[in-house]
Amino acid sequence: MEPPDLLLPSTPTHLTTVSFCPPLTRLPLRPDPQPALCVETLPPPATPSEQQPHSIKTDVSVLHCIPTPVVLERAPPRNPQAPLASVPPDSLPAPAPSSPHQPDASTSIQPQPIASSSLAPDLSDISPLEQEPSRPSRRRRRRRESSPQSSNTLAPLRSFEPAPTLDSGGPEAAGVIASPSPDSRPSRKRRRLDSEAMRLASDHVPPDTTSPRAVANGLSPSQFHKIAAARSMNGHAPSDPNTRPPGTTNGVSAHQKPTHPEYFGHDREEITRILIQGLYDLGYDSSAATLVRESGHELEDSAAAAFRNSVLQGEWAEAEMLLFGHDGEVLIMSKADPSEESRGMVLREDANRNEMLFFMRKQKFLELLESRDLGSALQVLRQELAPLSQELGCLPALSSLMMCQSAEDLRARAEWDGAEGQSRAALLSTLSRSISPSVMIPEHRLAVLLQEHKQYQISNCHYHNTYASPSLYSDHFCDRSEFPRRTVLELDDHNGEVWYLQFSHDGTRLATTGADQSIIVYETASYSRIHKLIGHLAGVAHFAWSVDDTRIVSGSQDRTAKIWDMATGKCLVTIDHHRDPVSAVTFYPDGKRFITTSFDTFAPMCLWNLEGELLYTWKREKSFRAQDAAISPDGKRIVAITPTNTIFVYDFHNKEELFSATVSCPRLTCVNISADSQTILINRSDSELQLLDINKVSHVRRFEGYQQGAYVIRSTFGGAGENFVASGSEDGFIYIWHKGNGMLLEKLAGHRGGSVNAVAWHPTDPRFMASAGDDARVRIWAPETSAIAPQFGSASPDGR
Repeated sequence: MEPPDLLLPSTPTHLTTVSFCPPLTRLPLRPDPQPALCVETLPPPATPSEQQPHSIKTDVSVLHCIPTPVVLERAPPRNPQAPLASVPPDSLPAPAPSSPHQPDASTSIQPQPIASSSLAPDLSDISPLEQEPSRPSRRRRRRRESSPQSSNTLAPLRSFEPAPTLDSGGPEAAGVIASPSPDSRPSRKRRRLDSEAMRLASDHVPPDTTSPRAVANGLSPSQFHKIAAARSMNGHAPSDPNTRPPGTTNGVSAHQKPTHPEYFGHDREEITRILIQGLYDLGYDSSAATLVRESGHELEDSAAAAFRNSVLQGEWAEAEMLLFGHDGEVLIMSKADPSEESRGMVLREDANRNEMLFFMRKQKFLELLESRDLGSALQVLRQELAPLSQELGCLPALSSLMMCQSAEDLRARAEWDGAEGQSRAALLSTLSRSISPSVMIPEHRLAVLLQEHKQYQISNCHYHNTYASPSLYSDHFCDRSEFPRRTVLELDDHNGEVWYLQFSHDGTRLATTGADQSIIVYETASYSRIHKLIGHLAGVAHFAWSVDDTRIVSGSQDRTAKIWDMATGKCLVTIDHHRDPVSAVTFYPDGKRFITTSFDTFAPMCLWNLEGELLYTWKREKSFRAQDAAISPDGKRIVAITPTNTIFVYDFHNKEELFSATVSCPRLTCVNISADSQTILINRSDSELQLLDINKVSHVRRFEGYQQGAYVIRSTFGGAGENFVASGSEDGFIYIWHKGNGMLLEKLAGHRGGSVNAVAWHPTDPRFMASAGDDARVRIWAPETSAIAPQFGSASPDGR
């Protein structure tokens, strides 16, 4: 409709105008020295013939309806002496041409009620007589200049140049709102709020969580919403929180943090922090930073991060202050002192504070020695390490390092890789194990948890016999049909009982020996014989492969030991030092030395080199006989057993006896050490296999069911990851147990008459093993699905 008539007030005042798209209802503003704000609403739609007049006369304000979004302008003061007069419609400027963006008259606009606000005017004192008759509706759009940027908030009022009064004539005097000065900026558009009432820009607008779809500017569906919603399907939600529209998250508003404290029974903060650490470990730094920002959880607090940086940078005084809450001076801390417990970082209940302080100062001491700052190193040794070393007993070893002639000599003697190596990171890892995990998460926690989960599945899979790592996608299970339960080949080259057999370290050859005084070597591709070693004058009880598989050292009942060349099959050296039968042979990890055991009380255990030279003989005040011996794979322990019931543990380097233990059984016949160097396995003549802790010789687990009494029966660790224990038996069966729980899994029959004396598991393909028996046979065992002997020499590490 056309602009309504204007009534000017009788006293000077400033007018504030709020304009919306027609049809509009004008609401008067009360006189006020400060410009007031008028809130307008849209009436119900009506046909042109049914439209009611919407202009309201008042002596306070005048509203001019223009078809633009919200525009705030200030009208000039009126001459107080000018009479009130109505402005005829034809004196107003001609309407501007309609914009293509302007809705036509048929556009349906829903009414919106007035928002409850103290700024809303009171309509109760407006008389119906003040209304004017309706006029034909015209639509016009105010032309405005381009704005440098758009805004969705209400722009502040701006000053305009004073406009002429009615007395001065011109279109401005006819009631048209004054235009701004040329150097003033046009007012910005304001978006319509998606709510039932119009609100001020300062009012809080809650997010629309009930709308079935996002809309653009309140009028039509947003194309951006369609795209984002499509991408949110099937787990591909947008990862950028600044571009993710509402409603695309899985039950959680994109603008709100999850309020659930648990995640499937787990603490949400713990899970989040572990995931952040895991992302950093994987190298996804930006993803980790995004998770920190979205979750509000930090990986570490500022103190923990500062401590980590101090250790890695070698700032030892700062590290001590952050860890313990003191300035780095000598401070011997006691758990009984509550004041010390309350300072510094939170530690575990079992943390040894003095030990942690000693580790840091030891690193400081070694770095000073490495840089050849001997004076400072000596000061640290005397003033900082000495008070702590009295408790830990490490001062003599550290003092000897002062005599090192070079940094290389220091690193070699201290078994330390230097400040530029991984020593600081290793120190931080050691210290973090004593710090509360709520303050500093242990290193690679996600990987550790996943590995523990895999190990749990392996331990619950009774027939797990593959080197392949279980998948995290599904539960792990190994079928029994893939276990070596069937004889696929029989070797009958021996003329008597077969007492012992062993695969080479690379699995390409198999050697067997027994009562016929010979050693037979097979290649495992076709199990054809490549050597028959003859030279002993009595049965060969035992032998050992060198580390590089180029030598075999055999021990015989003829009281000799022989060194054989595997390339030619010739005897290189014969050792006749022992006065009684040689019961066993074991190689040092360096492959250049080996040990022989004997029933000889004069020389029960001897150390030799490959040239047959005697290097050392183990003796005790009380004489003993040695039945068997084994060296731990880590090169720290030597374990020997006597034919009676005693176990001796020696230090590998200084050859001194560490401790001994007596087992309550008539006789011990065999000893093995696990690949992790933590447990030993012994055969007892009372039909029991026993697993013991190597450091304490304490009981771990027993394996029962087989038979042993009068003869030497040998057992072995075997399978993938040494998950199984296998042993022969005097009843002619092979027994296989699960090492983790002691469950008897298989009792295999095959050897006819007499004992099964030894079992050997293939070192690279765990699907195959071999056994030796009194029936002069060597049997090769494989899964039920295997029809022929496997190609051991070309087997992959996972055996597949």
